[in-house]
Amino acid sequence: MKKYSLVFLFVSLAAAAICQSKEITIPGSQKRVFTSDIVKGQEYVLQIGLPAGYDKSNKKYPVVYLMDSQWDFPLVTALYGQQYFDGFIPELIIVGITWGGSNPKPDSLRVRDYTPTRDIRTPQSGGADNFLAVLKKEVFPLIEANYRVDSSDRTLMGCSLGGLFTIYSLFTHPEMFNRFVAASPAFMWDNQALNKYEEQYFAGRPTKPAKLFMCVGGVETSAPAFEKLASFIGGRNYSNLQIESRVLENTGHSGTKGEGFARGLQFIFKRPSLKLSASILEKYSGSYKLNGGMIVNMKVEHDSLTASAGNFTIKLLAASETDFYATSSFLKIHFLFDNKGNVSGFQLNQYGSSESAEKVK
Repeated sequence: MKKYSLVFLFVSLAAAAICQSKEITIPGSQKRVFTSDIVKGQEYVLQIGLPAGYDKSNKKYPVVYLMDSQWDFPLVTALYGQQYFDGFIPELIIVGITWGGSNPKPDSLRVRDYTPTRDIRTPQSGGADNFLAVLKKEVFPLIEANYRVDSSDRTLMGCSLGGLFTIYSLFTHPEMFNRFVAASPAFMWDNQALNKYEEQYFAGRPTKPAKLFMCVGGVETSAPAFEKLASFIGGRNYSNLQIESRVLENTGHSGTKGEGFARGLQFIFKRPSLKLSASILEKYSGSYKLNGGMIVNMKVEHDSLTASAGNFTIKLLAASETDFYATSSFLKIHFLFDNKGNVSGFQLNQYGSSESAEKVK
């Protein structure tokens, strides 16, 4: 009996060791905590995701400020990896914002911080302006003092009340951000109080260029009203504001985050696709030898430049007269010139690697 008791004890201890939980840390992420002077005594937690090449670079990065990161930081960091790997978005710094302190209650605190007006049914509501001040006066300086971010390229992203806050920020503080992603925004809040802020935004005729993506789930009861709102805002024909809206098929309220955030990031960071003249494109025709010896042939087909290597052919899109990219994979090409203005080669950047090519024919 003692023998079997010892065996059982060892097995039980081993199982207990296996079952012990450990906190999972997202690679490349950091955490910072501060107590606000604006929302008195409120502790905020910043969850910060850095691009893989951050420590090896001196460049500055666009930054995405994410609402409700207590729920959505793991989702958005995963989406970022997917969209970056596929070449749709640039390297980014993600700053998720949530509430700290002892036993925080996000459901209540987000109503306080994300809503622009006070609804009598939720007495803590109406603190959006205070929270915008927290971002502007406390979060931005902290992030910009400690990380290499491009302060002229800020994105605000949120869902539901976070989406309401995102659109409210565009309409009332357009100088703070230039890209906005709102998934299933709670635009019905307080008898559609958002409408009056859109009127003010329209009357002010803002000039700062901005992009707004918003979406709703196709099975949400608010979908018809959302489509009316999207049609109305789009009908304003803002010269400075690019808008894309989508109704996501067979999707409910919370489900808009996955596809909505992914499509939103694609839209707000979409690169130009220029129509270049045949004379410009023909300059790049020829054969190029990469550092490793592979030959890449460039030629013009159907008013576009194509690159071929072996059995692989890819269509290139023009971001400028000298910069090209692909949408089927992470691939960027920058053409180089000699001191006489002739094409001498190109710089190729792919996911995780960079190499140069010399024009040989």
